[in-house]
Amino acid sequence: NMMRAGARQYVVARPLYSEDSFNEEHKKVYRHHKTALDHVKQYFRCDAKRAKNAALSLLPIIGWMKIYRIKEWLLSDIVSGVSTGLVAVLQGLAYCLLASLPPWYGLFAAFFPIIPYFFLGTSRHISVGPFPVLCLMIGSVVTRLIPDEGPAANITGFSGLTVDEQRVLVASSVTFLVGIMQLAMGILQVGFVVMYLSDTLVSGFTTAAAIHILVSQLKFVLGLQVPGISGPLSIIYTLEIIFKKITSSNVCDIVISLVIMVTVFLVKELNDRYKSKLPVPIPIEVIMTVITCGVSYAFDFRTRYGIDVVGKIPLGYEPPVAPNLQVFQHTAMEAFPMAIVGFAVAFSVAKVYSIKHDYTIDGNQELIAFGVSNNFGASFKAFAASTGLSWSAVQESTGGKTQQIAGLLSAVIVMIVTLAIGYLLEPLPKSVLGAVVIINLKGMLMQFNEIPYLWRRDRPDCVVWMVTCGAAILLGLDLGLAVGLGVELICVVLRVQFPRCSVLANIEGTEIYKDRKDYISINEPEGVKIFRIPSPIFFANMDFFRNKLVEALGFNPLRVLKKRNKEHPRPGCVIKVKLRLLNLTLIINEKGFLNTTNGSLVDPLEDSDNEELDKPIDFKDLPIRIDWNAELPANMVVPRVDIHSLVLDFAAVSFLDISGLKGLKTLLKELVRVEVEVYIVACDPYILEKLHKCCFFDEEVQPSMFFLTLHDAMLHILEKHPETTESLQTLKILTTVTVHHPSGNLRSRDKNVSAEASC
Repeated sequence: NMMRAGARQYVVARPLYSEDSFNEEHKKVYRHHKTALDHVKQYFRCDAKRAKNAALSLLPIIGWMKIYRIKEWLLSDIVSGVSTGLVAVLQGLAYCLLASLPPWYGLFAAFFPIIPYFFLGTSRHISVGPFPVLCLMIGSVVTRLIPDEGPAANITGFSGLTVDEQRVLVASSVTFLVGIMQLAMGILQVGFVVMYLSDTLVSGFTTAAAIHILVSQLKFVLGLQVPGISGPLSIIYTLEIIFKKITSSNVCDIVISLVIMVTVFLVKELNDRYKSKLPVPIPIEVIMTVITCGVSYAFDFRTRYGIDVVGKIPLGYEPPVAPNLQVFQHTAMEAFPMAIVGFAVAFSVAKVYSIKHDYTIDGNQELIAFGVSNNFGASFKAFAASTGLSWSAVQESTGGKTQQIAGLLSAVIVMIVTLAIGYLLEPLPKSVLGAVVIINLKGMLMQFNEIPYLWRRDRPDCVVWMVTCGAAILLGLDLGLAVGLGVELICVVLRVQFPRCSVLANIEGTEIYKDRKDYISINEPEGVKIFRIPSPIFFANMDFFRNKLVEALGFNPLRVLKKRNKEHPRPGCVIKVKLRLLNLTLIINEKGFLNTTNGSLVDPLEDSDNEELDKPIDFKDLPIRIDWNAELPANMVVPRVDIHSLVLDFAAVSFLDISGLKGLKTLLKELVRVEVEVYIVACDPYILEKLHKCCFFDEEVQPSMFFLTLHDAMLHILEKHPETTESLQTLKILTTVTVHHPSGNLRSRDKNVSAEASC
């Protein structure tokens, strides 16, 4: 009657299955489970095919060179590489200010890391280079070891070096250590660690980094001399100094910065709006840089208006330098979050482009690629590289087909600037670089818009975002990331520890069971309770699971068991049952009634907490058995048990640890002892196998309580308790297997078995 018009339906007829009966009727395929030793042997096994795959995996260039289409892709890659190279030059100089280094070292960071990634990287669209968050993290380490005011850290390698050279040594050493960590994680195949950084956490962290970057660039935009400060509350102290000195701001720097920011912002908006019509985005940052350089040179901004400019840019590259081991000791704690953040950002961007353009990337190989890139770059005084978000966007939007070719061409553009025309950028005001950095923070700062959405959709995620962002702003990026990760893991644990358990009911006329609070047309057989556990059962949530089940049942089985054992006739114990007509107390032993009296006798179990009360009583040889569901005398206080069957839906239980296993067995025993039949349905085969291995079953808790599906268990219960005939009529659904298959063929492991299909 409830079937909607035109609805499709299926009818299946099969026997009622418990886990035991299903396994008896359907033979399982024997599967050999590999041991840890088997995995080790397989990992170190070597043959021609494995060696070839290892080479292709380690050097992805071999694979993509075979499929590279020169006529179709080369021109696009050239255009993309030139455009990306121009942006890389400007932003390399700008981001170098975040690292508290001389600007021209940004050209090294925009060149050297690209070369190893050309051979080792698996992403075709990300552009390797400085990333503002990483630059800022490096800058905090640099200013901590070599502050603007005060002595530098006591490191032997600093003797005889200028302040800039000391800072470059610290930055390159930290970068080398970051590369070692990334390379080690890649070799050990632990690229999955980045999965612990959720999108929400990364969003909150990068938003906080954007705030730090914004504050760090204010001194260039305002033309102020502000010392670099690192550590907790550094942003507060920096803002305090800026506000104290704000009256000394350089008006010319402010005007130039405002003009640059407004112009770049407007043109970028036009690029976004008309990107489908523009063959190449307008490189407004490069254009404004060239114009500003010309104006600054013509009007001599440096001497006439006191503007701080980029200054002398040495032509050519500097000789390689070895990392300082003492710097390793001072920066190991900061290097690890840099390694994680650098890889996480690059991998996230690479994953977006790989999905968009339908190819695969290898997380562990990306770790190796970035590790080698950072080690190689650090040897030539570059600082930590990840992916330039704006560079990658330019590379992808200008039609770049492969990162390897476009990235290599962008490196060539950077090399030309470094070797030949770098001197043309010497009159460039640093306020221009600061303005370029600030205007490129728009995307990260706009992430504040996620807060209302997260609050409406997922409040725990919103808490993670806000705590991560707040902690990173106040405590610094490294400690903020640690706090955010801790809060995220706590949220995950709490969600698993306190799941939303529910009582299910049958949807009338179907074999479907849903939360009884959500539907109107439901059927709940009398005396049956269906309880769903939507999470693993382990040491942390076992008590919560038990309490929720007791709440759903309406009684505590342990309390009922103790009360019954206390009130039930026992050999040598006083029966507290007073007969209704005669005020008699009966004393019973193994032979029957010993005597009767109308006096009051002391019950030896009255005030006892004997553990024997938790154990079941053998009723076989006792002359009296009490029906606990019948009406009891007024002075016999025993909680009622209104259900005869309990069904536990284990469909969402993914694992069960030893503590959960012990707690579950104790709970099942208590229920069985108060005469409640327990059935567990949809249990994962591996959990069931673990229960057998751990000797879970005994005389009370038996394998026969496990059923294949929830409906199988319900039909079994209703057949066993025919008093609920109405429920049985509603729930029992007639079935005959009718298979509709478009190809007319059915797959079977047994080739001798033929199957017919009706269409």
